[in-house]
Amino acid sequence: MRVEVINTGTELMLGGTVNTHLAFIARELFPLGLRVQRQVTVPDGEAIRDVVRDTFGKADIVLVTGGLGPTTDDITRDIVANLLGLRLEHDGEIWRAIEERFARRGLKTNDRVKLQALRPREAAVLWNPHGTAPGLHFPALAEKGTPHIFLLPGPPRELMPMVREKLVPILAALLPHGVRHGMRTFRVLGIGESVVEESVGESLLAMGLEVGYCARPGEVDLRLIGTADALDRATPLVRERLGKWIFTSDERELPEVIVEKMTALAKTLAVAESCTGGFIANQLTNVPGASAVFLAGYVAYANAAKTAALGVDAVLIAQHGAVSEPVARQMAEGALEKSGADFSLATTGIAGPGGGSTEKPVGTVFIALAARGSATLVLREKFLTDRETFKHRVSQTALDLLLRRLDGRDRAAAGEDAKV
Repeated sequence: MRVEVINTGTELMLGGTVNTHLAFIARELFPLGLRVQRQVTVPDGEAIRDVVRDTFGKADIVLVTGGLGPTTDDITRDIVANLLGLRLEHDGEIWRAIEERFARRGLKTNDRVKLQALRPREAAVLWNPHGTAPGLHFPALAEKGTPHIFLLPGPPRELMPMVREKLVPILAALLPHGVRHGMRTFRVLGIGESVVEESVGESLLAMGLEVGYCARPGEVDLRLIGTADALDRATPLVRERLGKWIFTSDERELPEVIVEKMTALAKTLAVAESCTGGFIANQLTNVPGASAVFLAGYVAYANAAKTAALGVDAVLIAQHGAVSEPVARQMAEGALEKSGADFSLATTGIAGPGGGSTEKPVGTVFIALAARGSATLVLREKFLTDRETFKHRVSQTALDLLLRRLDGRDRAAAGEDAKV
């Protein structure tokens, strides 16, 4: 079935609000075998009429988000009803639900709020326990060539539960039974998408799979879509050829994988950051449950701070420079000693645009991994990019270095560029 998504809201067109609706909706619909074929974002107003009308005869399911509230710019309900030739009527049951919600919060209703209780009798109500405006389902009309139209609230806190609890069951009932396709994603770190494709692309296509690649700085998502049998046959091949680079085969981010792995192993971590400025600690502490494994983070940006906070030898800094293998090593070992953690990571580098030299050009970074009972591993890398991307790439590489140690895929053991 052909699915189109229409996101309404002038705020989405001005750049002040990020449109996260499409990504969420697409993920929720995919297990049903549905894929969004087109998405359009329009401002509040008559543009909604034009884009909804344009779906007639082209789509089977149309999802419209936003414009169901009580303010003067919330006119999605009115426009769609008018377009379909339907009359809006006051719904007493909706109004009672709104009044009860206001009463529980000690608030008073007004005439503007009452507008949210209007609906055509031909439209089914999608109840909204997380807000005042209900969603509406306008069934498809074959004689008019109109699709199933679903009006959904704009705020994510209302949209998400409505999609999961109301929309998905309705769509599941509308769909014909047949072979459903699944999706499997392998997240790869450390090699580019061309290398990933060269390694597995032709073999996966020969299995009848739809293959996609999504590249981000330092990472590649390998996306496979097909039957469960084809996905099961493809998985061993992917792991055989790319296993040393795969950090997860689901949608988790690298920090989440790290926290879950260390929690399972009952291990702890500290970080000593210079060029990343606390970015590694920030990513880790964004993961629920991080307190079970993350003990301490030291942001030692200045040379004096490296000495005072981590015990780095000032003479060593003078001899080799703050961006050097010996300093990275002492930073990691100092964090390990002061925190009492099982592992520690340290970063020191030149983010640019200035500060580089012939020996250590902009983008140079040293990343150290220290662990109790093991020699400290120091990796030298070069990421010539903007400052924000530099911090992200360094953090990724540091966390990958740790995950490889936890998984037994240590860079040194694999013969990769590293110094012990």
